[in-house]
Amino acid sequence: MAVDSHLDFTLALCRAAAGGGDDACFSPYSAASALGLAARAARGRTADELRALLASGSQDLDAHAAVLREAGALDDDAQLAVANTLWASDAVTVEGTFLAQLVTWPGGKAETAPFATDPEAARELINTDVERTTHGLIPELLQPGAVHTDTRASLVNALYLKTAWRHPFPEGATAPADFHSPGGPRRVPTMRLEATVGYQRHDGWQVVSLPAHGGVEAALLLPDGDLEPAEAALDTAKLATLVERPRRRLLRLTLPKIKLDVRTDLDAALRGLGVRELFTQDADLTGLTDYRPLWVDSVVHQAVLRLDEQGLEGAAATAIQMRTLSMSPAEPLEVRVDRPFLLLVRHARTGAVYFFARVVRP
Repeated sequence: MAVDSHLDFTLALCRAAAGGGDDACFSPYSAASALGLAARAARGRTADELRALLASGSQDLDAHAAVLREAGALDDDAQLAVANTLWASDAVTVEGTFLAQLVTWPGGKAETAPFATDPEAARELINTDVERTTHGLIPELLQPGAVHTDTRASLVNALYLKTAWRHPFPEGATAPADFHSPGGPRRVPTMRLEATVGYQRHDGWQVVSLPAHGGVEAALLLPDGDLEPAEAALDTAKLATLVERPRRRLLRLTLPKIKLDVRTDLDAALRGLGVRELFTQDADLTGLTDYRPLWVDSVVHQAVLRLDEQGLEGAAATAIQMRTLSMSPAEPLEVRVDRPFLLLVRHARTGAVYFFARVVRP
């Protein structure tokens, strides 16, 4: 199933890019969107390596794209903005078949940028577009020097999501409380809620599912013991079981307010996951253009995620830089989220993961 491949990708990228032991946050949706477009641009072994990562098992990129498209359209009571943009130099003639596929993706569009003649202006164009899509949460995805005179194209996904809880946390109940991080307890602002929400205890984990408007949900995964070994043992089948089968139950929940902003260079992680030819001069991107040689120079990712009493707000962006030669019971069950845990912000119907976070030091 496509959602299983998406969860495979989520876990694999988290382990390869985020390691263990500290806060992490990234958007599988954003990364999969940008890499999915790169897969459409690729041919031969370059495409095979991307397909194996994104659509493991089925190798079906159409099914992978269908999940992203469905999760890219929410009801009007949630705010979701998605942009998938190809920025190309005037020197690059883009294949018509790629452009036809691009416009079928959420927010798909093609733009030109003066990479060769004014790389700083090209960087500013891309950053401004990302900042606009993410409502200012990601003002500078590409740092100075990220675009140079050898850059010829950039595939960029940007995502913004804002939605309110169906059961808001009372603001007057928020108070400092201990969160048991590995280095010792930390006093952090902690929210409190008593409500009937999704819950299950299974195989060493407690799972709380907080519904939000627009068909979005936040799944809190709290291990019975230390997070690091429990997360290492988590596989796709177990994760799917945990997030897909909560039962409604009256809970008395405590949860820290969350504010994460994490930048990640995905190059090394993707190479470790088998996507190698894309980063070499042997890369075959002739599905995008016959301009040769053309290969990927870097894959930059940034994710911002905030949870408070009213709801959640998140933004993410992924840029794939291409270059050429230089050239319920009666009594509520109490759940205290007061130690490291995992957090998934999901599209409830398809299971697409907008954000995956490890919260160790909120």
